[in-house]
Amino acid sequence: MLVIGSLSLPSHAADNEIYVDQAGSTANIDIEQLGNSNLIGGLLSTAGSMNALDLDGSNLTLDINQIGNSNKFFGDIYGTSVTSFFEFDGDSNTFTIQVDPTNTYSADSGNYFVDVTGNSNSFTLNVGTAALSDTLDLDWIINGSGNSITSSIDIDQATNYVDIDGDNNTLTYDGDGAAQGYFWLDQTGNSRTFNIQQQSTTDNDYLKIISSGGSGTMCIIQNDSGGSTSC
Repeated sequence: MLVIGSLSLPSHAADNEIYVDQAGSTANIDIEQLGNSNLIGGLLSTAGSMNALDLDGSNLTLDINQIGNSNKFFGDIYGTSVTSFFEFDGDSNTFTIQVDPTNTYSADSGNYFVDVTGNSNSFTLNVGTAALSDTLDLDWIINGSGNSITSSIDIDQATNYVDIDGDNNTLTYDGDGAAQGYFWLDQTGNSRTFNIQQQSTTDNDYLKIISSGGSGTMCIIQNDSGGSTSC
């Protein structure tokens, strides 16, 4: 097991940064940051010239907890059978993760759970490239207002469940790939914005939306190799 922790000091101290470059199967990685303006990078990281959060291998277990405001979590995961729990408590946090963007290991059998409590956060999770996220299980639990959630999945028997409670939240979902994509949105709150596109190359997809609240816009497209369309 690899356990990495970082506890922020009083406001006069420097912000915390964590750099992880992991290669190999069956790794168990647990990272926790407490405080504000911390960074786990990765991808778009810039402070202190850091990079990485590069995880390579199969049967990985990843547990990320960032508790505080204005924290960042960036990186790439190259692996199959990855189990991940991402928890963010606070406001104005940023999360951007790609799972196997170059088709190195495939993104099959992934199980990702994202738990967010707070406002004005921005989260992006992209899984797979060419219908590689076979049997993906992705769950989002969002509590707060003014959050932005973006997810792109190349589906192949993939499930994406989103539960959002709060006002002025924005959800963008693009499900491409083969077939048998399952998307379920359960949302409560006002002034919401949805752009949901489920576009497999064959069919047998399922889309369910339960929404309660006033005002906002919704764009929903379901297309199995039909003509081009947009909202």
